[in-house]
Amino acid sequence: MLSLASTSHRVATSVQCQRKQAFKAFYATIRSLRQQPVSDGNDTTPADNDFILSILRANPSVRDARGYLASFGPRPQKSKLEVPDLTLPLAPDIQQKETSVEPVAETKTTPIIDAILDPVVRRTALVKVQAPFTDVQLESIARGMVYLEKLGLVSVMVVEVDNARDTQEDRAAVIEEVMRVVSSLERQGSRARPVLGAVARLGPGPHESEDAHDFPPPEAHTVPSDLTPIRSALRAGEIPVIPPFALDSFCRSVRVDANDVIAALARGMAEAAVQDAAAGTHSDVDLMPLRLMVINREGGIPSYARSGLPHLLVNMSSEYEHITDTFRGTWRHSHPTALANLSLARKCLAYMPPSSSAIMVSHRSPSSLIANLITNKPAVSSSLPHALLQGNRKLTPHTPTLLRRGLPIRVVRSVAEIDQTKMTHLLEKSFVRTLDENKFYGRLEKTLDFVVIAGDYAGAAIVTNEPSPEASNPISYLDKFAVLPSHQGDGTVDFLWVALHDETYGLGHPFSVNPNGGKGGQGEGRDLVWRSRANNPVNKWYFERSSGHVRLGSWVLFWCDAEKHLKIEQSRRGMAGLSYVEDWEKGRLAYWADVVEKIPSTWK
Repeated sequence: MLSLASTSHRVATSVQCQRKQAFKAFYATIRSLRQQPVSDGNDTTPADNDFILSILRANPSVRDARGYLASFGPRPQKSKLEVPDLTLPLAPDIQQKETSVEPVAETKTTPIIDAILDPVVRRTALVKVQAPFTDVQLESIARGMVYLEKLGLVSVMVVEVDNARDTQEDRAAVIEEVMRVVSSLERQGSRARPVLGAVARLGPGPHESEDAHDFPPPEAHTVPSDLTPIRSALRAGEIPVIPPFALDSFCRSVRVDANDVIAALARGMAEAAVQDAAAGTHSDVDLMPLRLMVINREGGIPSYARSGLPHLLVNMSSEYEHITDTFRGTWRHSHPTALANLSLARKCLAYMPPSSSAIMVSHRSPSSLIANLITNKPAVSSSLPHALLQGNRKLTPHTPTLLRRGLPIRVVRSVAEIDQTKMTHLLEKSFVRTLDENKFYGRLEKTLDFVVIAGDYAGAAIVTNEPSPEASNPISYLDKFAVLPSHQGDGTVDFLWVALHDETYGLGHPFSVNPNGGKGGQGEGRDLVWRSRANNPVNKWYFERSSGHVRLGSWVLFWCDAEKHLKIEQSRRGMAGLSYVEDWEKGRLAYWADVVEKIPSTWK
């Protein structure tokens, strides 16, 4: 009897527990249903919305879209086989319905949308993650990597940890950090693979020499077999995450500087991509690195010209030494790895294609990686007026620095120093017009002030001295500003305009001391004047960089005020500020317009 009672009690207790669990599950289900938003037919998740918004914030131009399509453009459509129509003829009313629906089926989409949703060739980016980061910071970084992967850029990530010792404990800490990065990527919906073996070897490459580049070769190199685990991960659709390990001469895996591993990968992957192309080997992922990304807690490289705020765009060919020479001692504490990362970027960009770029970005700005991929431009144009940049809300300590291989910039001051054949080719290609050479160079013999030349005549800014009877000094006139079409969009325009600024209306300011072969910032700035056709599509760009403009019939007259003169007047007035029209400004538009309108055309 007791046994039967105890059994009944256990059964009752079990049923009661099951009822409680069922009720809890039922209640949780009802609660989750109540908490779910009403479906509006849009299945996009918050992460997808954030991804789309990041693309829209990039605000790409037509040229930016073309550049993106050149790297990731739509997959070529294979010709479809003609299949004979074996269907029975339909009734007339049904045929009418079919033909009325047919045009709707041919929905036209833009190439940029097709490329974003289904990139053709996946490209690679080398990413340096300067750990340690908190879990929240790693999630932000991983989200940025996933967004880039959706756009067709697959990251090859190298994780760096602050301490650089090669003890067993430190190696374990590095591997643990690698696994944290892998876990963060997978939580964001990506697939990642830790590549814990060494993918580089200590010492320069077998065919590397110091004479090949103007910098010492990397301290490590790769051979084709070292890239096998990276290739395997990329083929499997996984992001390889790599610790900074390399093989020494005894084939022992040792810990090295992450910069040496990244530089070795930049060279090795570029060489492997060239070999694959030569052999006709088809791969879903192009190993040629398209971007170098350094993600840290410091942000970009501080600039003396921006009171310690980051450089926006760096021309590595002409500014590298100047940046290292003007790097302040206090920045070595706030930005301890800036110069090392600058050196890394110079090495990697030397092996990467000329169209590639490097970006140094804080973990706080993951969306800027998308903007950089689509537009390949800095967050704010470096050629904007200095006063406008200083007050721009986008310019913060966490603004990323974009680095390009760039071109050397030089200034010449006589017609004899100009290669007239190359200059003529540049002007005619840029303006799509035929130059009257005798008339043009004959005029420069009398009026030339200087010419800023980018590279081997990839771009040029020609400034002349135009006589003015009502002015004590001649008018500084921008006669020609030209960039080859093949270099439009690669930063040459900004590099050229900054050099023009330093030699004219920005002269005399400390931030105009740049190594371009000009006056080195010494002298008095002068107002710069130029004209442009009223229907010139470049006028929007001029509006943003000029101090003012006025319409002269079919022309628009632009000018940039001498910045040092304005600064002195503003300091002298104190809180009163500048008036609407200063005494020294009265009447200048009249004689500018009179002189500029009389300048003869030198086109045929």
